[in-house]
Amino acid sequence: QVLLVESGGGSVQAGGSLRLSCAASGRTFVNYAMGWFRQAPGKEREFVAIKIRGGSTYYADSVKGRFTMSRDNAKNTVYLQMNSLRPEDTAVYYCAADLGPGGSSASTYDYWGQGTQVTVSS
Repeated sequence: QVLLVESGGGSVQAGGSLRLSCAASGRTFVNYAMGWFRQAPGKEREFVAIKIRGGSTYYADSVKGRFTMSRDNAKNTVYLQMNSLRPEDTAVYYCAADLGPGGSSASTYDYWGQGTQVTVSS
């Protein structure tokens, strides 16, 4: 069992920045691919970023160049640095863990956090 707890959400104006954190407890953190997803009201949960066990990071086209995902295995934590935020980035952001290779599909992931709200005003 893995427990994931997100933090760092909030309200910012367009162009601002936020850093989300996701602290993991339970099984060996390094064995998991970690992903960030988001879900806006009335929309499906969508892929934001993934850091696979080998260390490579992949981003959705909509956030590429603005968001940066990092991982600190010593702290069992992943981060999502979000810069140049836009109103369309408004959503609940979730981190997720997968014992497999991970991917851009939410159904791949075994464990989910409770989510943290990000609101970007214009």
